Amino acid sequence: MGFVNVTSVQELKPGDLKGVETGGKEIVVVNVNGHFYAIGNRCTHMSCLLSDGSLKEDGVHCPCHGSVFDPKTGGVVKGPARDSEPIYEVRIEGDQIQVNV
Repeated sequence: MGFVNVTSVQELKPGDLKGVETGGKEIVVVNVNGHFYAIGNRCTHMSCLLSDGSLKEDGVHCPCHGSVFDPKTGGVVKGPARDSEPIYEVRIEGDQIQVNV
């Protein structure tokens, strides 16, 4: 499918996260100090939406059981989740954040 627009740079301020669905994939896009990353939006522990959680210094926090994922690698920082999130390549085109799905 390639790169698709998911949101604008202006809509995703530093510390924000946003859930999107595109190309049949559920993705959470995050802004870490002006750098944008995208990982899977369903926690690998119990399938809760990570976009309902929060972004803190140590990563994306799941709202259900407290798992934490690294937004750069998708890796588990803190359980109970054991499996990493898929990661998606991100680029900026004009004022649009695009994700490669």
